[in-house]
Amino acid sequence: MRYTKVFLESIGYELPPYVVTTRELEDQILPVYEALKISPGQVEAMTGITERRWWEEGFEVTRGAVAAARKAIEGSTVQPHEIEAVVYGGVCREQLEPATACRVAAEIGTSPDAAVYDVSNACLGLLNGILDIANRIELGQIRAGLVATCESAREITQITMARMLELPSFEVFTSSLATLTGGSGAAAVLLTDGSFSSSGQRRLRGGVLRTAPERHNLCRWGFVPRGQEVGSGFNQLMTTDSINVLKYGVELGQKTWEAFLRGLEWTREQVDKVICHQVGSSHRNSILEGLGIPGDRDYTTFQYLGNMGTVSLPLTAALAEQRRFLRRGDRVGFLGIGSGLNCLMLGLEW
Repeated sequence: MRYTKVFLESIGYELPPYVVTTRELEDQILPVYEALKISPGQVEAMTGITERRWWEEGFEVTRGAVAAARKAIEGSTVQPHEIEAVVYGGVCREQLEPATACRVAAEIGTSPDAAVYDVSNACLGLLNGILDIANRIELGQIRAGLVATCESAREITQITMARMLELPSFEVFTSSLATLTGGSGAAAVLLTDGSFSSSGQRRLRGGVLRTAPERHNLCRWGFVPRGQEVGSGFNQLMTTDSINVLKYGVELGQKTWEAFLRGLEWTREQVDKVICHQVGSSHRNSILEGLGIPGDRDYTTFQYLGNMGTVSLPLTAALAEQRRFLRRGDRVGFLGIGSGLNCLMLGLEW
């Protein structure tokens, strides 16, 4: 995929108010550590995550998505009625229908001519939304489009810890640890054809994707029956085979990276900076080593924001720009890997 007319106009983000440390979470599952004779501190030691943010209890994810979308618009010269497509790419949503994007579009005041829909693809939903908007712009169908997302880790983390306390086994412990890395946040990316500004910044040059759908069982988040009695409802359940997610994720990332360099006709040395999906220290180190990318070319936020799913990459990119890690003229790779397994990498000239 190559693009000649697509620009990343702005990124807006919203951070939750509550800071939750890893130590606080581990204090709540101390009986599990004691039962399994494991020393506390495993989550931080394995992931490098010391804290993350949570929304208040009962927070509606559309509120976060709308707040981020408004900030993205405020950071541009684009008016809401000029946005011709709105995509919501988050895993978390309040209802199965209508599309969460409908409320986002209504709240920001887009034109009734705008395409409005959701895209769901684990941690890659927002990046897939960027591709959808980019294709519309490149084809000349629209001039501007917005992708928004919001994730909330509070509920699934609390449910997972309750399950760990109820079933203190090594199997439950290992399959649940990744869930404790989850953070919350919201982000929105505004894309245009460049006609709203003469700066020429953040040009999207292209992207490459590769998939390994045979690995679809490695990380799952869904609903299971609570009981067989009438009206018993469902419980959320998230399980992760962390070892194999890392193993096969790195393998898929290497294949995608080679295709990415070929597709954009860049060399490894010409990629000045990268922003990766924020999983944790082990994942980051393995990915960078596997792709041959020096650590000083990568910017991270997982240490204090955790894994925010679809929010992680765009929010990290926004912070990297604010702190002048990303500078004008940099060739930047957005490197996304998500459950499925799916891998999507985008190349931008900042």
